[in-house]
Amino acid sequence: MAWFKKSRKPIESTPAKASKIPEGLWVKCPGCSQAIYNKDLAASLHVCPKCGYHFRIGAADRLRMLLDGGRFVAYDEGLASVDPLKFVDTKPYADRLRSTRQATGEKDAVISATGEIHGLPCVVAAMEYAFIGGSMGVVVGEKITRSIERAIERRLPVVIVSCSGGARMMEGALSLMQMAKVSAALARLDRAGLPYLSVLTDPTTGGVTASFAMLGDLNIAEPRALIGFAGPRVIEQTIRQKLPEGFQRSEFLLDHGMIDMVVDRRELKDTLARALRFMWTAPEVALRELPVAESAGVR
Repeated sequence: MAWFKKSRKPIESTPAKASKIPEGLWVKCPGCSQAIYNKDLAASLHVCPKCGYHFRIGAADRLRMLLDGGRFVAYDEGLASVDPLKFVDTKPYADRLRSTRQATGEKDAVISATGEIHGLPCVVAAMEYAFIGGSMGVVVGEKITRSIERAIERRLPVVIVSCSGGARMMEGALSLMQMAKVSAALARLDRAGLPYLSVLTDPTTGGVTASFAMLGDLNIAEPRALIGFAGPRVIEQTIRQKLPEGFQRSEFLLDHGMIDMVVDRRELKDTLARALRFMWTAPEVALRELPVAESAGVR
């Protein structure tokens, strides 16, 4: 009988047309949920034009943002951690290092370089959070120490941009000793009469905060950056109390005298230049006329 047979063809669904808008052109701001065009976000130095939320940026982008012409000479790029303790947690530390190097293109969690900020030569070290949380191991401590020693030799100021979860547990006490090592180098820089500007970004925690990040002649933080030793959840679980609103954020630390300034990223370069002009008299020999070490590479 015809009533239980398919006498008509079913309606065929037409395939949806592919969107002509490529993926990845827009970013949703975590602060205000505003959709931001990628090019507009890059033009505003990865700061939300609507609410001022500061997106995290990589170390190389940070150096290009701060230094004139976006050019810098990187040093000690061949230094790499060698897993001294043969550490294994969820996976071997050696495997973690290998995969992170492939993902980031960096040998470790800091880039040390020289460049100019509004014509003022300086030594700059920027930490890379994408490399195992910007953790400080032997190589990070060694590269920052060498940067400070290079600054003393050349009579240049030092700028360190911190973005780190703290000392790297996979290297044990070897990572913890970098706190004293870098701090001692900064003491020598101070005795040489050269300024050190510390820039604290989101997040700056653990052993980095407990050492060089808070030792600047001027400590400058980006807005709403998480800055502290232990994390808020750890503190709440320890003291069994609810923490104040905004605790460990840069504005809270400024109100309590822990840092000197909170500066929008779009104004950071100008602020650093003003501070350097106030704190330091540039030598007659410009940076470009100084000898370049064999370990350096122009980016």
